[in-house]
Amino acid sequence: MKIVIDARFTRTDHHDGISRYGSSLIAAAAKLADVSMLISDPRQLTLLPDVPYTLINSPLSPMELFVARKVNNLGADVVVCPMQTMGSWGRKYGLVLTLHDMIYYENPTPPGFLPAPVRLLWRLYHKAYWPQRLLLNRADTVATISQTTRALMAKYRLTNRPVRIVSNAPQPDQQPRNPDDGAERSLLYMGSFMPYKNVETMITGMASLPGYTLHLLSRITPQRLAELEVLVPPGADIIFHNGVSDPEYTAMLQRATALVTLSRAEGYGLPLVEAMSVGTPVIASDIPIFREVGGDAVRYVDPGSPAAFAAAVRELDDDVQWREASLLSVKRAGQFSWDDSAHQLVALAEEIVARRSAQGK
Repeated sequence: MKIVIDARFTRTDHHDGISRYGSSLIAAAAKLADVSMLISDPRQLTLLPDVPYTLINSPLSPMELFVARKVNNLGADVVVCPMQTMGSWGRKYGLVLTLHDMIYYENPTPPGFLPAPVRLLWRLYHKAYWPQRLLLNRADTVATISQTTRALMAKYRLTNRPVRIVSNAPQPDQQPRNPDDGAERSLLYMGSFMPYKNVETMITGMASLPGYTLHLLSRITPQRLAELEVLVPPGADIIFHNGVSDPEYTAMLQRATALVTLSRAEGYGLPLVEAMSVGTPVIASDIPIFREVGGDAVRYVDPGSPAAFAAAVRELDDDVQWREASLLSVKRAGQFSWDDSAHQLVALAEEIVARRSAQGK
């Protein structure tokens, strides 16, 4: 069985969530099946595994309407796209489209890296559910990364196609820290600074955490930086890093007291799993997706309460509680792996091939 995975959403300089998901899934699936990938920029190869590839148009190009003509020539049994926007007209292969989350229906601000016309279409697209249904119903099967999103898709009847889970997972080969070594008094946040991420609550809560440093790791626009800097309480130790490398991120996780994310909505919460995989405790907002991912290993707080956030941090001042949280985190993270995700993907592809064969396709 030949599987082609669309890697054209891979970034060229650093991974975002979609980029890392696709790259990691390709690497793991290539160990189980005949896997190749689609790219639209040779620079993407620096962040992708060493598997065969085909260079085609950008997924944002008008030529995307006719991309199936090119993909048909690759002889794929199944094509997997980590987004839901891949062109499909005239396809002769099984197709998997992916919907990660439904955040943008409640928070319609589009990612800033998209061109202005695409950002406008993005906002219009999320004004109603029927455009999503049109996209997803072009697939043979729709993939998503969590039971939470799957339930929301069913609630809003987003597709009449089978929906299967192909899970997210942490980076492979992460080594857990020694819980007996303790931690420095630092807190990490890895994620965007869009309003629904609710970074304001943790910044405000730092007024009650003298002696702790909050490291805001992700890249940030000058405008958003200015908006948040005015919220920093007097005397609070908060550092805006404006981006860190993967090795820097891992090294900071290995030392931190906790990773914090107080988002009001989320598709998955990959930083939770990344932190837990190295034994770093997590403090997270009490929302369904974080409960699904974190289980009993995470300290959940009201995302609107700076006091609740600060209290959760102070609980980890106790060495016994911190060590227990670290051990629980590693145990929980062990339930997620890219190898498991790859098996889910291959099983999904086999299901599609069997179904299409029975239909005479």
